[in-house]
Amino acid sequence: MSADAVSSGTASSGAVSDDDHAPWPSPLIRDLVDELRRFNRRKTEFYAESVLEASAFAIMLVLSDGRARTLRELTEELGLEQSTVNRQVNNAIKHGYLERFEVAGSLSRFVRPTDTGREAFHHDGMLRAARIEATFADLAPGTPEGLLRELRAFNQAYDRRVLRETGKDVEATGEHRRHG
Repeated sequence: MSADAVSSGTASSGAVSDDDHAPWPSPLIRDLVDELRRFNRRKTEFYAESVLEASAFAIMLVLSDGRARTLRELTEELGLEQSTVNRQVNNAIKHGYLERFEVAGSLSRFVRPTDTGREAFHHDGMLRAARIEATFADLAPGTPEGLLRELRAFNQAYDRRVLRETGKDVEATGEHRRHG
């Protein structure tokens, strides 16, 4: 084993030391990126009693505000390719969770949940809520309100940064404006 491996903290255990944070400017940024990556994986976690696939749940979450969307709007809000969203919508339609319908004066058809889809979304939403509540019961000294406040502040600051850098409003839904 080399002296470099011992001093860098990567010898045999594979652990990363605070000196090994490339390409990030600091260990703090490296660790934040890692935690955000871990957090992002949560959206596709499997729940044994789930009715909906993760993709159908994501679509239903967008539609849970009661406003029907076009395929293009769903594509923008989900941040996925249109072909992927089209395939996911078609699969949810096949299972009876979504339906397409026409709106007078619109060239595009809209998508909305069916009663079956709303029931499945409610069921699966309660599973996720129970896991979140159990997680907060196990988290000390954190609180749901504290996490919400920090996540909201982070997302709003991030959206402002992207807007300044690109000129694009990354939050197509206006969620960041809805909560002040």
